[in-house]
Amino acid sequence: MGKFNGGEKKGMPELNTSSLPDLIFSILFFFMMVTSMREVSLKVQFKVPQGQTAVLEKLEKKSLVSFVYIGAPTKEFQAKMGTESRIQLNDKFAEPDEVQDYIQQERMNMSEADQPFMKVSLKADENTQMGIITDVKQALRKAYALKINYSARGGE
Repeated sequence: MGKFNGGEKKGMPELNTSSLPDLIFSILFFFMMVTSMREVSLKVQFKVPQGQTAVLEKLEKKSLVSFVYIGAPTKEFQAKMGTESRIQLNDKFAEPDEVQDYIQQERMNMSEADQPFMKVSLKADENTQMGIITDVKQALRKAYALKINYSARGGE
């Protein structure tokens, strides 16, 4: 029988790192694809009203929700827009009659299977007059957006 290893001590082979850059770029690409940044820069300031904890529900699938922001313009826009409550749709101020077109556009951006599950979330300031909220609700009815959610913060 022959000798195995003849008394020589062999060291641990070096780690092959040639595929490491591919792995790092794959992970980086994955995180770039699944991470979403804030899509809307707020131009109105609002403090959502307090709701009763027993009645509040958390939105499950936020990709099906379109947001309508109602509140006083931020300080940088107050000189131009005043201090009265305004409607913000995406990144622009809007009037109540523009809400219907906005909802139709949001519905067109969704897949056909998701369109019946579309919800509209009203994020209104707690000091907003009910008149502007009623105008928005009327425009939503005309657009057949009948699933409306009012955003609120939990009670203590």
